[in-house]
Amino acid sequence: MIETDDEKFMAEAMKEAKKAFQNNEVPIGAILVHQNRIVARGHNQTELLKDVTAHAEMLVVTAATADLGMKYLDDFTLYVTLEPCVMCAGALKWVRIGRLVFAAEDDKAGFSTVSNSILHPKTLISKGVLKNESIQLLQTFFKKRRT
Repeated sequence: MIETDDEKFMAEAMKEAKKAFQNNEVPIGAILVHQNRIVARGHNQTELLKDVTAHAEMLVVTAATADLGMKYLDDFTLYVTLEPCVMCAGALKWVRIGRLVFAAEDDKAGFSTVSNSILHPKTLISKGVLKNESIQLLQTFFKKRRT
């Protein structure tokens, strides 16, 4: 099987999601890529930081813009293991993310349940990369949480 760049980078986001899982956080991971190089990585930390906005996407975008001294990320790709929520999609709009790749759709809280136009109009969207792996990790987490 030939691994695409999207699969390679989503596998890195999955590693972040697994870190969240190990820390009893909802297992969502994200990485930011520029010119085929990872420039930021993170995972959910809402429990650790006691901050409902500490989603993987928010942490990655905040770290990258601060570290790189950039306001806009129009030629960057964000890989995230679950479809961003409306809050995160709004942040991605404001940083003008060039491309968003997510593994699994979130039928309950994903931005697309409201509108795809939450994102910047030039943002390209790809979905379904390593979808089954992401869904399995999320299901395992919530099953464990319920028992």
